[in-house]
Amino acid sequence: MHAQTVNPKDTLQQKRLITRSAFFLLFLLAPVLNIFRYDLTETRFVLLGFPLSFNLNLDWVAHSTPAEVAGQILFWFILPILVLVPLVLWIAFKWGRLYCGWLCPHFSVVETINDLMTRVTGRPTLWEALKKGSTGKAIHWAGLTLVCALIGFSWALALLSYLLPPIPLYTDLVTGQLSLYPGIFLAVATAVFTFDFLFARHLFCKYGCAVGLVQSIAWMTNGKGRVVTFDTKRAAACRDCTKACDEACPMRLPTRSHKRAKFSCTQCLQCVSACREVQKDNPEGSLLTWEPGEPGKQTVLIPVRQVESTPRQTRA
Repeated sequence: MHAQTVNPKDTLQQKRLITRSAFFLLFLLAPVLNIFRYDLTETRFVLLGFPLSFNLNLDWVAHSTPAEVAGQILFWFILPILVLVPLVLWIAFKWGRLYCGWLCPHFSVVETINDLMTRVTGRPTLWEALKKGSTGKAIHWAGLTLVCALIGFSWALALLSYLLPPIPLYTDLVTGQLSLYPGIFLAVATAVFTFDFLFARHLFCKYGCAVGLVQSIAWMTNGKGRVVTFDTKRAAACRDCTKACDEACPMRLPTRSHKRAKFSCTQCLQCVSACREVQKDNPEGSLLTWEPGEPGKQTVLIPVRQVESTPRQTRA
């Protein structure tokens, strides 16, 4: 007698919640804690509490040879870039847009507002058809707009704190003594972010984010890169499902399609978690898995056309 297979509890989204929350807090607090920011008032970077001038102060440059100055630029500026950029590309090459799905503060907002909009209006974005009986009341739409505006303001303030000393900035804001140009920046940036979060958040991730685009291109060049794979042999198990995997995808991608159709996949694996939940009583488990891909015409950026030879017709 065979023991019944027990599907392990899905913890993917709990792990993502931890990494996303930690990175979001880092994004908000990095300027305040002087972990990283650029000080416009002193025109220099601050890293881990120390001014980062690449050791190129004017007195030192005036008394140094061109070779010494070039060496400082190479060591403090060019070398870190030469190390960091290939590392990011290698991670994307192997695993895709991990930064987007597991760390990016903007994508965290995308998922949060998608979930809130689904609860309020019955659809995750304004560009999808309303479900019958789920139009949402005016007060709900007003509340949703207010939430987007508050998040947009927090983002605008966070970005401004990367450019101006954070504590004086917050003090001026609370006491109503904010100067003209920071006030203009906050107003314009809040409006832009509110529009983005309300109307175009996942569209920006798809078409407007250069960081995401570079990761996607690196991933698409690797036919063996990890990808969400659909078990076509068990497709009949999807018969009674309500497309939970497609509904769960924040990027609104065809989750069961081939890799090129999921060019902007963020590897958030919400589709996998949704399928695991639907198939939790199925001994064979989820139909979607995150595994290394198999090189082929559907797994690379430029499709390879396969020419099949047709057999000659035989005379009767």
